[in-house]
Amino acid sequence: MKINRMDHVSINVNDLSKAKSFFLDLGLEVQAEWEMDGGLLDRIVGLEDVKTSCVGMGMPDGQTWIELVKYHTPSDEKGIQQTFPNTLGIRHICFAVEDLETMVTHLKMKGTEIFSEIQQYEESYKLCYVRGPEGIVLELAEKIG
Repeated sequence: MKINRMDHVSINVNDLSKAKSFFLDLGLEVQAEWEMDGGLLDRIVGLEDVKTSCVGMGMPDGQTWIELVKYHTPSDEKGIQQTFPNTLGIRHICFAVEDLETMVTHLKMKGTEIFSEIQQYEESYKLCYVRGPEGIVLELAEKIG
């Protein structure tokens, strides 16, 4: 028994078009869009009366896949819960980027929340945490040398 690869990361959102635009702006590409509902989906996710819209977004090389999911039903009564990098559970997705300074400047101009200025980790990476739409936390990492 072995794991071959990570298939995808799913992110639930309320505003699917805003989240899609954010990730397009980062450089991901739409790989697929679909809607799904019915008994099979209900059984897969363990909920009743599920109806979703989804956008599969990937890197141009096809190796990374993010699935943005809008649950039309049932809705999450709690709404968006603001989290921070130290909140327990899965908290961020890290993207390896080129020219971190330019990307952070671009994101600031778009109104993206930046957790801190760019920091250098030893002689290996420049790092920065940002918050995208609906509280999505991303780490941007540029390898040095």
